[in-house]
Amino acid sequence: MPTDLRVFLNEQPLTLPAGATVGDALRLGQPDLLPLVEAGAALVTDGRGIEVGLAAPLTGGAILRAQRASRRG
Repeated sequence: MPTDLRVFLNEQPLTLPAGATVGDALRLGQPDLLPLVEAGAALVTDGRGIEVGLAAPLTGGAILRAQRASRRG
């Protein structure tokens, strides 16, 4: 059983331990966006463009994109 996962966040390769979540990837690769995602001012999507939560588990090869939300308040 592999102990590490290779995922991609905004085209940046990251190596995370098995069982890591989207939030773990964000903490490692884009820590400045984490508070914005938590506040709803930014979002994380999967490779299909579907929004994923910070607690979502990751699988090897996952593609994530984190960006500021374009919603207007």
